[in-house]
Amino acid sequence: MSDFLMLLASWSIVQIFSLGPYALAQTTDAPSPPTLDAGYHQMYNLQFEDAHKTFRAYQDRNPGDPLGPTSDAAVYLFSEFDRLGILESELFTNDEKFQKRQKLTPEPAAKQGFDTAINRSELLSDRILMSSQQNSDALFAKVLNRGLRSDYLALIEKRQLASLSYMKGAGVLAEKLLAVDPSRYDAYLAVGVENYILGLKAAPMRVMLRAYGAKTDKDQGISNLQLTAEKGRYLLPFARLLLAVAALRNKDTERAKELLQGLTKEFPNNKLYAKELSRLQ
Repeated sequence: MSDFLMLLASWSIVQIFSLGPYALAQTTDAPSPPTLDAGYHQMYNLQFEDAHKTFRAYQDRNPGDPLGPTSDAAVYLFSEFDRLGILESELFTNDEKFQKRQKLTPEPAAKQGFDTAINRSELLSDRILMSSQQNSDALFAKVLNRGLRSDYLALIEKRQLASLSYMKGAGVLAEKLLAVDPSRYDAYLAVGVENYILGLKAAPMRVMLRAYGAKTDKDQGISNLQLTAEKGRYLLPFARLLLAVAALRNKDTERAKELLQGLTKEFPNNKLYAKELSRLQ
């Protein structure tokens, strides 16, 4: 073998090992294992059945991970949001329309699936935390569970006080998680939502909420959401949608356009993003 061919062969071997499992997977044609990242992309792209399949396959391979059932619960919630048209920006930028919205009727099978998945995740999380109180995956699952329940209660069942309790619980756990693992940028969404949404309340209401330990700093809420929107993993697209709504409330149309254009490009099957963008053109 010529020196050139020997050098080329050596370089190829080095490249394979330096690229790690990704390169090996490309050469063996073996199917990639299901990942949470893939499932969340399918969910945001409104491919709900595919997302359920991905998350359930993930659970089969990782039966002790509470993030599996938590993620499956998120699909049930977002599919209901889509079916009921809940995430339309007009609902969130018009306070009067939001307050006067009707209580919605959840789809029974989706409600049962949502509750079953959340309860399964809580059982797994509690089991882990009994032996490891600072396990970041278990804490993160519980943060998401409370956030999901808060959204379901507020936006589908219109039970604001019950939703507030779960929202506060999510914020408290998120701060505990971030003290353990500051790189869990998705957790900033829970703190950000509490601060931003409650920061929109009238001054007397904010005083009362703070007396109960709620965070009501609207500007801090935006900063927290921005962290998730820039560095988050599973909740990054949702944080960007919330920031787009916040921009619309602040009459910052250009910022809202920028955020929606990125979401439309990344999730072409999600017509909500394109619809909201067309309203701003």
